[in-house]
Formats: sequence, structure tokens, C-alpha cells
Amino acid sequence: MIRLLLALAAGALLLLLLAQVFLPGIAASRISSRVGRYGELESVKVRAWPAVELLWGDADSVTVKARRLSLTPPQAAKLVWEGRGVSTMQMAAQEIRIGPVRLTGARLRKRGSSLSAEGVIGEADVLAALPPGLGVQLVGSEAGRVLVSASGGLFGVGATVQAIAAAREGKLLVRPAGALLGGFTLTLFSDPHVYVEEVGARRRTSSPKSYRLTMSARLR
Repeated sequence: MIRLLLALAAGALLLLLLAQVFLPGIAASRISSRVGRYGELESVKVRAWPAVELLWGDADSVTVKARRLSLTPPQAAKLVWEGRGVSTMQMAAQEIRIGPVRLTGARLRKRGSSLSAEGVIGEADVLAALPPGLGVQLVGSEAGRVLVSASGGLFGVGATVQAIAAAREGKLLVRPAGALLGGFTLTLFSDPHVYVEEVGARRRTSSPKSYRLTMSARLR
């Protein structure tokens, strides 16, 4: 009886050791397949203890490095949601295009359900992401909001107007800063699983002109 118990214990230990050796690599391969369809990856690292957590979609940490990625906002939100079982996640891309917006030096961090993202956008990429004839200039950013000056017909107004980009009820919205056009609101981003909390923007001192954009959110 004792020999049987010892044999079972040894077998269980061997399975755990094999899982610890092979499962992280298998999980990294699956993540590479999912993310790699959107661009060019450099590396994927997965850590989990015990590794059998990976069988249920859980992991201690995932680190993804990419050269270039291109995906839509819904696809980006879906990828983040698929990683909800990861305690800590870090994703970095030298260049990423989300819809019409091109960013460089982009980073996404996840701790528990909390998300933070940042990236740099150049002046030329700002113009390329906007509809023809529309222009924006950064006025300021504080308290989780971004104030811009927009020209060229935003909200159907030909004159230059100031607009505020801010989170409301988990959505990223832009609205006129004044009371005169208070009824107009445009939705920039909305997803049932990503609850936007704050956004920010600041001009960088480097040349050519560029801006660092930030966003904090949480999974729900």
C-alpha cells in the first residue's frame, strides 16, 4: 500500500514537472498565433506557477514584444479581454496602428483588472487619422481629460471650436467645451469589456512635433 502511494506521488510530481517545462511554451505559442495574425512579433514569454494554471487560461505574467501590429479597436479590445486570466501582462510594440491611428513606442500594462496604455503620435499621423479638412491642436490635459481646438467642421460647425475628450460611463467621448453646443457628443471608443477611466495627452519636446497619449481603464 505504501509503495502504491509513493508511486502515485512520484507520478503526480513527474506530471507537475513536465507541465512546468512544457505548458508555458505551449501557451506562448498559442499567444504568438493569436497576436501574430495582426503583425510581426519579436517575442512572447509566459510565466505560471504551478503551470497547470495555464490549462484554465490563468497565468502569473505574460510579456509580448512586437515590431509592428495593425488591428481595429474591437480586435484590440478582444485581445485584452482574452488575457483577463493573466495577473500581470505587458505588451510593447515599436509601431501599432489601431484603426486610422498610428502610434510608435506603444505600451500596454495590465495588473489584475487595471489597464494602462500609452504611445506616441506624430503631427503627420494626427492629420492622417482625421477626416479631410479637419484639424486639431492640443490645448491642455488635466484631470483625466484632453482639451483640443478643432477646426474644419467638427460637430457640423465650420468655425474653430474647443472640444473635450473624456471618459463617461466607461466610454471615450468627445464633446464641445462650451454650453452652446452642449448637446453634441461623438463616441471615440466603446467596448462592453473595457471600461475607460481617464485619458491624457502632452506635447513632447522632441522634433518633429509629436504627442504622448495615455489611457487608463479596467476590464469588466
